[in-house]
Amino acid sequence: MKTKLTLTMDETVIEQAKAYAKEQGRSLSAIFENYVKAVSRSERDKLTTEEFSPIVKRLTGSLNLPKNFDYKNAVSEAINEKYSQ
Repeated sequence: MKTKLTLTMDETVIEQAKAYAKEQGRSLSAIFENYVKAVSRSERDKLTTEEFSPIVKRLTGSLNLPKNFDYKNAVSEAINEKYSQ
């Protein structure tokens, strides 16, 4: 079900958003809806590649990491390696 939403924002931001939507050939409502879905933890896993920009679509699958990959540990190890010399 679609429901109307009224937002109050800086006029400059609104104009920039309208220009961006026009460049993308999409409605401002669709862009805002996809943005909220992308940042929403509950919806993040449900997004399809159709909702991402062309750049993100091209990058999809280019990096294959194990499911148990620990990003924080990898960063910590890289920092330790860099500065322990």
